[in-house]
Amino acid sequence: MSTISTALRNFKEPTKEQITQNFFSLPSTPASIGKDARGADEEVEKIDINAVLSLGVEGEEDSYAGKLYLMAPYLAFSSLDKKSVRFTIPLSTVRRVERLNARAGVYALSLALWHGGKIIVQLTSLRPTADLFCALLRDALKIELQRGRMKSIKGFVKTCYSEVLVSGSAPTPSDEKDEASANEASESSYHGGLGLRFKFPGDPKKLREASKIKLWTTYLKTHGRNLSLLRYPQCTRLVQVGLPNRLRGEMWETLSGSLFLRYSNPGLYEQLLKENTGRTTTSTEDIEKDLHRSLPEYAGYQSEEGIGALRRVLQAYSFKNPELGYCQAMNILAAAILIYMSEEQAFWLLEVLCDRLLPGYYAPSMHGTLLDQRVFESLVQRCLPIIQDHFQAVDVQLSVASLPWFLSLFINSMPMVFAFRIVDCFFCMGPKVLFQVGLAILKINGEKLLQIQDDGGFLNLMRDYFASLGDSAHPHSTDPRARAITRFQELLLVSFREFSVITDDLILSERKRFRNEIIHSIETFSKRSAVRNLRSLGRFTKEQAGLVYDALYQAMCVIPPPPAQLPSPALLSEGVEEKPETRIQLRTFQYFLSEIASWARDEKIVSNGFQQRIDRDVAEHEFIDRLFFFWDTSCCGALSFQDLVSGLDGVMFNDLMENIEWFFNLHDKNKDGFLTKDEVLTVSESFLFIFRFEVGDAYLGAVSRFMTNAFEYGDALMADVDQSKEIEENGEPRSPLPLPSNQPYLNLATFRMVVLADEILESFFETDLSASFRLDPVAELELPPSSSGLLGEFWSSIATDSNKKMFNMFTDEIGKTIGKHQVIHRPSIGRYKTLDEPKARESLLTPGMRHSTSKSSLHSSPSSSSLRPSSPSQSLTVKVPSSMTLKEPISAVGYSPMVQAANAALLARPAFTIDDSKDDDDDDAEDDLEAGDNDDQVMDEVDAFLEAHDSGLTDADKEVAKDLLNAKPVK
Repeated sequence: MSTISTALRNFKEPTKEQITQNFFSLPSTPASIGKDARGADEEVEKIDINAVLSLGVEGEEDSYAGKLYLMAPYLAFSSLDKKSVRFTIPLSTVRRVERLNARAGVYALSLALWHGGKIIVQLTSLRPTADLFCALLRDALKIELQRGRMKSIKGFVKTCYSEVLVSGSAPTPSDEKDEASANEASESSYHGGLGLRFKFPGDPKKLREASKIKLWTTYLKTHGRNLSLLRYPQCTRLVQVGLPNRLRGEMWETLSGSLFLRYSNPGLYEQLLKENTGRTTTSTEDIEKDLHRSLPEYAGYQSEEGIGALRRVLQAYSFKNPELGYCQAMNILAAAILIYMSEEQAFWLLEVLCDRLLPGYYAPSMHGTLLDQRVFESLVQRCLPIIQDHFQAVDVQLSVASLPWFLSLFINSMPMVFAFRIVDCFFCMGPKVLFQVGLAILKINGEKLLQIQDDGGFLNLMRDYFASLGDSAHPHSTDPRARAITRFQELLLVSFREFSVITDDLILSERKRFRNEIIHSIETFSKRSAVRNLRSLGRFTKEQAGLVYDALYQAMCVIPPPPAQLPSPALLSEGVEEKPETRIQLRTFQYFLSEIASWARDEKIVSNGFQQRIDRDVAEHEFIDRLFFFWDTSCCGALSFQDLVSGLDGVMFNDLMENIEWFFNLHDKNKDGFLTKDEVLTVSESFLFIFRFEVGDAYLGAVSRFMTNAFEYGDALMADVDQSKEIEENGEPRSPLPLPSNQPYLNLATFRMVVLADEILESFFETDLSASFRLDPVAELELPPSSSGLLGEFWSSIATDSNKKMFNMFTDEIGKTIGKHQVIHRPSIGRYKTLDEPKARESLLTPGMRHSTSKSSLHSSPSSSSLRPSSPSQSLTVKVPSSMTLKEPISAVGYSPMVQAANAALLARPAFTIDDSKDDDDDDAEDDLEAGDNDDQVMDEVDAFLEAHDSGLTDADKEVAKDLLNAKPVK
């Protein structure tokens, strides 16, 4: 069973609007804006406008120039440098919008948010644009109010830990010792992961949990939280320092945007589980096999509670996205995030990871992972050329170690307490973090890497380095501050300082550069897998079967088949849903056959005085439909790759007698071993279709003689059989009764006699029929060109197939006007090119047997198509290069040794001592909240980069922004 996918060829580069949505962490397919009271769908136009943002809080007087976006049901803002400040808030969190009475010429709005914060926005565009923006904002807010979304916020925010944290009732890290009281109370008030019950990895005191919670409490009180969080540079710095364990899950979904999906789709997770209760698929079976192999060192996955939560999340996602389903790499990722998040939170975060942040990473082909590995190799060559050259010299594969890094977000490679710090930065700053950290690892270990000689040494070096991340980076230094710097802190410093040049735009550019190479590599491997999975090759070689696959793949790209449908669960053995096999329907088969058989296409050489071109059209005839159902041995109404190979095997290698029998069986509709009169006429129509463009009257005469001989032989045989029936009861003869149309008429032996009575038909069945199926190498399909940029979009709108057809029609009309338009049909057989008709063999019947009662039927036989002069005939041989071999792709997708080794490595994570959950027996953590001694140390790390920061505004602009803080609303 083979599954052939053309999805990679349908990939389109993200548009400008999609890039903007990704930047603001908006869902890739936003929910419908809503319905009005009459139930009609309403949409609000997207708009952006230049603006200056100020935070309406005393002491927070900084203002930032940027752009304000209305993408209902969301409102977003980003500063000009895309770093100083940005936010994404649902419109349902806006409680009041007022226009401020400010200086003349200043158009300003004040937005009051759900959590009590106030945002002042000065619209700096022209007045008509500002009025339009306000009108659209008003309409979008009305729709949100009608939908009732503003009422649902109160219940939703109760699931967020930040509400408990800001209200002052949050438990301190030392409370983790009381598992029976504090943890149960916290679970009932907000969503949390397995860590609330089984403790979080690491030592809370060493992780300085109390100091981090105090810093985040201050930030969330000032700059909003969960749905209304404003992201200033200080937010990024706090994330780099590390998120508190209890707040980590909520911040992950807030920074990644999965919070908006959970807010917009309440109850969907539970609904998926309920609707698919008891359902068994190949994905659910694979999930069961891997459940006990995910983070076995964590206590939560040694109990049924943790195993059950992981099972439900993975199964729910496989039901929601059956095309992706499940792969081993998703297992450890889901297990890790469930430590900090509830099942529903983890489900939506998994959706964002697979769909937007890491597209294609966990697909069956793993094309996203392979593409990013190629991009990573390119960045290593650019930034660390000496290391890359050494790897090539000693034949060390960089992806052997880096593939698990990217697939598991480093969770499977380093201690969890450090890996989760990288995951924090990943959700905050995007996928570029993986490349930056990977480059920093190679740079820090550069000298040792130049000493390795094989892949094993490379893996051992990386394993030793990750195990020592908690050690001092400078243990022999005389400066105590230098000795306090750990190797992990050094890693983050090198990652974000020395490799800050690795930006999102650079990664998108590199992905675009290598995408075609990866897609061709994946398609080549998929082709080899499909050929290898065939149940039978018949008389084909693997190279010839590969040519059949190429023609099939091209047909599927031109005319995509409908999505594969699973059989009814009642028909499945043991109730297990197998992955559907790729099958093509009649329209796709017609195009496929036109590439294989010369008579299944109409080729015309068109000359109009301006150009000479070859137009190829797919032929449509009952003979092609009959062949389609003849090859559909499973009666599914569609053909698989195996059906096509078996069908072609039944005709391409036949001799004379086998071809005659094949043609006979093709037209024997009820498979009783006889052709009726109607079926004989159908045979003649099939001959006329195949010979429709042949030169001269030779083939037309052969069809005419075939019909004459067929009826003579058939009537003669039927006369012998029915002779006794022609005598009435009184002994007097009578004329024979007319033969029913469905009465058996010709058997196989008689059909052979009819065919062999004509030299042309004998030649056709001996060589021409098999030779008309030609397996030519298919030219490498070009991927759709990128339409990014102004010129790209302009050209893609002009160079379309419809425009080309219109141009050809225009030149043809001009050619007809000047008398230079000429159309020549290419023959499909082309053996007889002269007008001399070969002589037919004499009839094998005796003169007494030649009387036929069916000759009258010949006058109503189908007439031949008009025959036109043609170009020289094509070659009749099957073109199958004997030296043609299928090259193995660079990266074997999904099933290659490298990917299998990576998946095995993901599930064989080494145990690190530092990941053990420890009790904090002393009360120092409580004292930290009061004394605040450690706060200065943490803030030194946080504020180190904030001093030299520019908002992009002049002094005059800042004065206007300060005045707006005290401005009164317009009455």
